[in-house]
Amino acid sequence: MELIEDILQGNRRAIAKAITLIDSDTLKGQDLISAIYPHTGNAHVVGITGPSGAGKSTLVEKIALHLRGIDKKVGIVAIDPTSQSTGGAILGDRIRMRELSLDKEIFVRSLGTRGHQGGIAAKTKDVIRILDASGKDVILVETVGAGQSEVAIGGSVHTSIVLEVPGLGDDIQAIKAGIFEIGDIFVVNKADKVGFESVMNELNIMLSMGEKKVEGQKWRPPVLKCSAINNDGVDKVVEVIFQHRDYLISSGKLAEITRESFRSELLENVKHIILSKYLETIDWEEFNRLVLEIEKKEIDPYGAAKLLSDQ
Repeated sequence: MELIEDILQGNRRAIAKAITLIDSDTLKGQDLISAIYPHTGNAHVVGITGPSGAGKSTLVEKIALHLRGIDKKVGIVAIDPTSQSTGGAILGDRIRMRELSLDKEIFVRSLGTRGHQGGIAAKTKDVIRILDASGKDVILVETVGAGQSEVAIGGSVHTSIVLEVPGLGDDIQAIKAGIFEIGDIFVVNKADKVGFESVMNELNIMLSMGEKKVEGQKWRPPVLKCSAINNDGVDKVVEVIFQHRDYLISSGKLAEITRESFRSELLENVKHIILSKYLETIDWEEFNRLVLEIEKKEIDPYGAAKLLSDQ
């Protein structure tokens, strides 16, 4: 298949076409993933998450440029919120990444969440596979920026960067509820602003407390400072990304992460297939009748679902 060969050669047009097939959820897209799958597993995948306004897009841009400076091929998957009225992705933050696309070894693609929870899009893993098979050395995945709900990124990447900035009030507290647990590297951006030292100190204290709860932990997530817009400290972030990659490989953690990701993905795919098959056989007249009964309080939603599933 010519498209597959072009993807493996790193052809940008072929990569774009493949991602469109994947994002459209077509059978051709599924066949494509099956065909390129043996050529995946080579790229290091880095997730960047954190609150809105933290400067994720700017940091991703600067990291990509730094990686190109050390001759690494880069893929960028930028997850954007989906408009509830049009169903399209809101791509305003991608405008300043356009100059990256001038480099033939950087491929940038935005994906809409389309209602998928966790700050990522439903097809994120498959898009990563396309970029991986195309020869990218590092793939950067930027999440929506919705806050503590973005924990899903941890199951799609090898290294998770949690971005924080001074001046966002209680956002540091929100990290405890979810994102804090997935962070491999913490970065305090906008280090030229007042209050960044306080944020760094608080993160370090929280990490020290968490260290005692994780037996056998060998990687202590560092807290780094940078000013992405001024390209200050980005080189250190990239250096630590590769240090974490080396740790994952030498400790065997990379294999564990990959296996757990496959287990989770396989379960989700099985659920999707079973649900799709069931919906093909559902009695929609009975379904609509039960909806009316739920509305009249004659039956509860769980009981109605059980009646349908027992048929």
